Amino acid sequence: MILIDSSAFIEFLNRTDSTADRLVAHLIREDEDLVIPALAVTEILQGIKNDREYREVKRSLLTFPILSLKGTGSYAAAAELYRQCRKSGYTVRSTIDLLIAQIALEHGAELLHNDRDFDVISRVCNLKIYSLSHE
Repeated sequence: MILIDSSAFIEFLNRTDSTADRLVAHLIREDEDLVIPALAVTEILQGIKNDREYREVKRSLLTFPILSLKGTGSYAAAAELYRQCRKSGYTVRSTIDLLIAQIALEHGAELLHNDRDFDVISRVCNLKIYSLSHE
């Protein structure tokens, strides 16, 4: 199961021809087991200004299975991830990224992203990063 973060999905939606864009397109074509974190739905949709495009993207996003945190203890676990990073000398810039990493950890998903925070988080825990070399 591959959890697609908003950083990679937005690259795909914007057709940037980046590695993340091409990899998301490839995984969709190959009908891989793809999921989206609930928080990424908000991140992706909030940036769309055009109403028609918003409706189309929303409809497409909601065809994917959406994963959420498993419970209230998940929020404390995400805070612990942040604390582990700080103790190791790393700074995670986004609380949302900590929560998305926690979703991936709880569901045993590999995380496809284009955001350095996840690489930092993966240094202090067993967060599996979907390697762009899979392309």
